[in-house]
Amino acid sequence: MSPTSQPLLADAPHSVPRDQHPISRKSISPGALRVLYRLHEAGHGAFLVGGAVRDLLIGLQPKDFDVATDATPEQVKALFRNCRLIGRRFRLAHVVFGREIVEVATFRSNADDGSGDRETHEGGRLLRDNVYGTIEEDAVRRDFTANALYYAIEDFSVRDYLGGYEDVRNRVLKLIGDPEQRYREDPVRMLRAVRLAAKLGFTIDPATAAPIPVLAPLLREAAPARLFEECLKLFLSGHGEASFLGLEAQGLLPILFPESAAAMASNRSGALRRVVLEGLRNTDARVAADEPVSPAFLFALLLWPAYCHALIGLQAGGANAAEAQRRAADRVTLHQLSTIALPRRFSLPMQEIWLLQTRFPLRQRKRVVRTLSHPRFRAAFDFLLLRDTASGSHGEDVAFWREAQHDPDHAIAAQPDTAEDGEEGATGRRRRRRRRPARAGTEG
Repeated sequence: MSPTSQPLLADAPHSVPRDQHPISRKSISPGALRVLYRLHEAGHGAFLVGGAVRDLLIGLQPKDFDVATDATPEQVKALFRNCRLIGRRFRLAHVVFGREIVEVATFRSNADDGSGDRETHEGGRLLRDNVYGTIEEDAVRRDFTANALYYAIEDFSVRDYLGGYEDVRNRVLKLIGDPEQRYREDPVRMLRAVRLAAKLGFTIDPATAAPIPVLAPLLREAAPARLFEECLKLFLSGHGEASFLGLEAQGLLPILFPESAAAMASNRSGALRRVVLEGLRNTDARVAADEPVSPAFLFALLLWPAYCHALIGLQAGGANAAEAQRRAADRVTLHQLSTIALPRRFSLPMQEIWLLQTRFPLRQRKRVVRTLSHPRFRAAFDFLLLRDTASGSHGEDVAFWREAQHDPDHAIAAQPDTAEDGEEGATGRRRRRRRRPARAGTEG
């Protein structure tokens, strides 16, 4: 064990009695309480565990309630008709109460005498882990001390085997065991550390943070589909700005978004980074107000620096504006897919949000009508608002399109140059169409 790693089991578990902690059964979902009581009545250990206990201790209301028990998944299924078993990597029981799903996990052990079901990648990453054990062994194999707390339904106490209760009180996120080994087992733990610190307002323990910049490239081994889901958790849970800053601080941003990170680093004015941060602040506000946020808009924001950088490069190479825009959008999307599996249902609207930005300087009636009727107009206009907030250089476009949404005729009539026989390029400059020579037999 590394000298800087978190010590394993204490000499004796610390039990915090009901009158010394704030967790009340009134704050626990009815479904979770039913599962806890039935397991207990059947003679099994039954504990609320992990994030739910942690959140209740600091005054947050959990969205999910997970249960840990010494009952096997098959024994859990036998107790609940509304139960289904899921998972190959981790065998779990899901007990369903309408829209609520209570996840029940059997205590797991790190030791394997060969009778269990465990498979490890040669680099140390766990591929499958279904070796059952005791509650003490289960506590050790959890990721952070703050998540290794158990609320016992038998006496309503909180059981602490690794000092997690004090870490929660001190708002410190600390890995259990040797940090380097734990990250090698599952590199996504590095993202989880950043996300939980952002969500909870915790600091990351120095020993837990130290290996992250060095081991960050291990994330490239993670499944792109899993990284997509992790990004949604990082940025769409109401703490997107703090998550972004955490990724920057820990050296993880260039792994997740290599082209955007490089573009922001080379952007001397800092405008590209300001757009991203303003957008994430806006996203956090929408989540707090329980308003919808689209993953397409989120990734349009996170990959905007990469798109701008690619667009400038293509135009410098001689590509015309329209061609450069399409090629830049396709190139950035394709390159990002090697890291994060962005589904087409999100990548295509993302590209439309980008491409619509070049229409906003255009004022001809037909173009205005077509832009207003585009299914992605509202998202693209919101994106323009972010760009203007960050740079202050799109005020005229914002004012025009804000009025055009309510009274397009008045907005168009107020423009000094809106002749229908002209068109504007991506730069917004008006360009006259050339008249084609009249064909034989037709009037010129």
